[in-house]
Amino acid sequence: MRLRHKPHAIDKLEEYSQYVVNDPGEIKGHWQKRFVNENPIHIEIGCGKGQFIMEMAKKYPAINFVGVELLSSVIIAVLEKQIEEDLPNVQLLQVNASDLTHYFEEDEIDRIYLTFSDPWPKNRHEKRRLTYKNFLAVYETILNTNGELHFKTDNQKLFEYSLVSFSNYPVKLKEVYLDLHRSDVKDNVMTEYEEKFSNKGKRIYKAVLQFPKK
Repeated sequence: MRLRHKPHAIDKLEEYSQYVVNDPGEIKGHWQKRFVNENPIHIEIGCGKGQFIMEMAKKYPAINFVGVELLSSVIIAVLEKQIEEDLPNVQLLQVNASDLTHYFEEDEIDRIYLTFSDPWPKNRHEKRRLTYKNFLAVYETILNTNGELHFKTDNQKLFEYSLVSFSNYPVKLKEVYLDLHRSDVKDNVMTEYEEKFSNKGKRIYKAVLQFPKK
């Protein structure tokens, strides 16, 4: 995702602290207090321009959504949507996904979405892929017993890599779609990339998995 640099992004993120969590370490284990309810919490890692998380939040008002994004130039686009929509069940968090255990307590999360993540195709960048084993360990820690990881991509090589990574971890694969839009799946909320790629006839891949708790 390449977005134009916005020089005042940091100031704006700090200004709208009702939407952006500027002190996430202090609310670890207390996210339901942040949302002022006890609803399930879902995380999207890598928000793009925010289409997916905003549409999900509208569709499922009884679920709390946290958008996790590292780049201020990206998260600001989601913030601008949230300023307009003012959805009570959306919060934004500008952190690295590898550090999520610093901001979420063990078993605190009900679902994680990885939507069209950067494939990092070069072998030397394997550890940056969000389905690499180190990231899986993070997800396993913060997801609760029935928690799920939902992974979608248009990149066949990344999907194949991820399936191998899942099997080596291991995880419990609940669903695998090799052509999501030609399947009988329902309630599929699309990201900006998903709409773009599917309109071009590209195949969309999806996997849903759980981490068996010991």
